[in-house]
Amino acid sequence: MKIFITSEQKIKLERLHDTTRDGQVRDRIKAILLASEGWSSVMIAQALRLHQTTVDRHISDYLNQGKLKSDNGGSDSLLSREQTDFLINHLSQHLFHHTHEIVAYVAQ
Repeated sequence: MKIFITSEQKIKLERLHDTTRDGQVRDRIKAILLASEGWSSVMIAQALRLHQTTVDRHISDYLNQGKLKSDNGGSDSLLSREQTDFLINHLSQHLFHHTHEIVAYVAQ
């Protein structure tokens, strides 16, 4: 799948690839750069050890939205800001060894 990116975009992507520490972002950048060099999505998937549909989605996300970072980052908190601050303070002072202990404490 040959895509077209400008030389400015290519330079920006290469610079970002060299400076970012997030491996998923680097894989997205590599997929875009390789596609711009004429690599097929099958070849890119094999080289990056990703599924072909993942490569296609990464390229499409970049072309349509300029997206390089994934959207995952957890869910919205069910606690208020005050409850969150209180829980962080409590956890800083009391060590729980298992997640279920924290869940039981929050349920109180």
